[in-house]
Amino acid sequence: MLSQVYRSGFKPFNQHLLPWVQSTAVSRSRRVQPSAVRHVRSWSNIPFITVPLSRAHGKSFAHRSELKHAKRIVVKLGSAVVTRGDECGLALGRLASIVEQVSVLQNQGREMMLVTSGAVAFGKQRLRHEILLSQSVRQALHSGQNQLKEMAIPVLEARACAAAGQSGLMALYEAMFTQYSICAAQILVTNLDFHDEQKRRNLNGTLHELLRMNIVPIVNTNDAVVPPAEPNSDLQGVISVKDNDSLAARLAVEMKTDLLIVLSDVEGLFDSPPGSDDAKLIDIFYPGDQQSVTFGTKSRVGMGGMEAKVKAALWALQGGTSVVIANGTHPKVSGHVITDIVEGKKVGTFFSEVKPAGPTVEQQGEMARSGGRMLATLEPEQRAEIIHHLADLLTDQRDEILLANKKDLEEAEGRLAAPLLKRLSLSTSKLNSLAIGLRQIAASSQDSVGRVLRRTRVAKNLELEQVTVPIGVLLVIFESRPDCLPQVAALAIASGNGLLLKGGKEATHSNRILHLLTQEALSIHGVKEAVQLVNTREEVEDLCRLDKIIDLIIPRGSSQLVRDIQKAAKGIPVMGHSEGICHMYVDSEASVDKVTRLVRDSKCEYPAACNALETLLIHRDLLRTPLFDQIIDMLRVEQVKIHAGPKFASYLTFSPSEVKSLRTEYGDLELCIEVVDSVQEAIDHIHKYGSSHTDVIVTENEKTAEFFLQHVDSACVFWNASTRFSDGYRFGLGAEVGISTSRIHARGPVGLEGLLTTKWLLRGQDHVVSDFSEHGTLKYLHENLPVPQRNTN
Repeated sequence: MLSQVYRSGFKPFNQHLLPWVQSTAVSRSRRVQPSAVRHVRSWSNIPFITVPLSRAHGKSFAHRSELKHAKRIVVKLGSAVVTRGDECGLALGRLASIVEQVSVLQNQGREMMLVTSGAVAFGKQRLRHEILLSQSVRQALHSGQNQLKEMAIPVLEARACAAAGQSGLMALYEAMFTQYSICAAQILVTNLDFHDEQKRRNLNGTLHELLRMNIVPIVNTNDAVVPPAEPNSDLQGVISVKDNDSLAARLAVEMKTDLLIVLSDVEGLFDSPPGSDDAKLIDIFYPGDQQSVTFGTKSRVGMGGMEAKVKAALWALQGGTSVVIANGTHPKVSGHVITDIVEGKKVGTFFSEVKPAGPTVEQQGEMARSGGRMLATLEPEQRAEIIHHLADLLTDQRDEILLANKKDLEEAEGRLAAPLLKRLSLSTSKLNSLAIGLRQIAASSQDSVGRVLRRTRVAKNLELEQVTVPIGVLLVIFESRPDCLPQVAALAIASGNGLLLKGGKEATHSNRILHLLTQEALSIHGVKEAVQLVNTREEVEDLCRLDKIIDLIIPRGSSQLVRDIQKAAKGIPVMGHSEGICHMYVDSEASVDKVTRLVRDSKCEYPAACNALETLLIHRDLLRTPLFDQIIDMLRVEQVKIHAGPKFASYLTFSPSEVKSLRTEYGDLELCIEVVDSVQEAIDHIHKYGSSHTDVIVTENEKTAEFFLQHVDSACVFWNASTRFSDGYRFGLGAEVGISTSRIHARGPVGLEGLLTTKWLLRGQDHVVSDFSEHGTLKYLHENLPVPQRNTN
């Protein structure tokens, strides 16, 4: 039998190898674990996944998100992954990272198998070293001096290299896996082992027994004896083992594997050869799509190319095994590529038999860009007409909208907290307010796109203009707020931007009908595709990586959502705020009549809003005064839970619960109260613990108020007004895409103006720069020209 276990003879496994494997496992203090999820060690910085791993084999996973349920996994390491760039020796750092990831998954209760290349490269390195050493000794004896520079290294035969490298390669794997208390065993196979029924049964039994004992099998073709591959030697319905790609596929199907990960030196499968100008990575590949793909050359080392990988992948897919082809050599991703794939992240090319009914998110992005460009070329009156029509649809189709929203509320009952249910809920009054806001946007959009901001006469007959233009394609991600969809859509339409919308699954029914109404409104001028609703199972983190499609991300939701998006966004700017820690400072000269009204409205009117009051700063002189008592009594009546700041707690004999952190966004009927000695101390507190969102002073002293307004560095700073005024609709912007605390571009409630950027238009008559040189005939004028007046009607 050609299949054999490392350091064993050619004896059948079930008779002679079992005692050896058991003794080896015991000697490494590694007990056999049950197939259920085992305790996960904390030695790795790779995130762990706790998921049920039971699955009936027979049908491949339909979506990437299901890969986290994979129990049995084969990882195929291509020659380009395992070997160094010079093809002599192994890429040790890369190999160590792969072993770590495999160990993490093994310790989560999965059954991992490796199909590895590298024996030829490792043997080539050893044989070259031996030849150089041998030649050096002979030449030194013959001539008395070293003549290494003149020595020629003969061409090494691949089978000899494999024979010399196999033992060393396995020893290296054993040493690496030992660091994670995992035992590994080598199995060498040839094509005959799969065609001889007895050998197939022996191989199958060997692998199952190793997996049962929590040992990682490391499989490779026995390149020391294997004959050269014969072209077109596949049997009908059976794939021949001609390279490690076909070996991995055959092994995956034989072992009823859930997932096959093929690592190579390219990101995945492209629609044209990688490196060409128009090459695009194919996210999901379906059987039958190979007709539309052009295959390039094979990898720099190894037997197979991309065509061989696709053929092997499709064969495995047909056998019920899911497949992902990805890059295992890129230094930025190789350290977590395997675990990322198992977590369901968008890495490489995923092979699926289930083709979605609608377009992919990449296709939706392209449609949004194309539609947005058409939208930007419409007349302002046409864009306004679309928005007016959408406003009419919100009221005309009110019953259908509320019925869809009712379904969402019923499904969310018991799953969402009360503040989130309130955000999810739509009503007739909300829809009427939405319609009013949309009409405001339509009115303000008349001269938004293409407005001239600056005109300069650079030289005679050479004039420069700076004009407003759309940003491009916006991705807006929102939670539990279906009313956000028409608001953001109207702003995108008014500003000529393409739009991708990703709503929370808790608002699925509401979002679907609101998006259909939006597209109905867009259709009156033939730009239906400009606004897209992402309905696929795309994870937010994957969307944030589409830097070639998306120009700006605007998150609307919890502070955790915003933080996650800011962390995940790769090369795409994010507009928003991660926290809404709003302060109100009650000055010693505050009006008794105003304070309680302002505090009640700021905290109790809508406590879940990002512009709700979270920290109340009170001047020390107001303690134990009727004003202070009125504030406390009002909060008690409104059932607001009070948290005492450290300084406030020191003044009280029996204080409320002391605050855990002065930088807390409660989003509920809870409020932190702290004491300060002066307006300057209040400002310092806001700068230290605030989030630069909205901060308020309550005082009758105009000088103190102006000092506060000028010195507080927040997006919105108010005097004697509720924090809840920090809103695009209340500012007269019609609506907002969010509130930004960024320092660049837009700040505060972001309406139509915040969704525009600029471009420069230069109109000349055969002007060249050389004419303006020291000896040229022209001179720069740089004269400011009048700008057309903006239409404010």
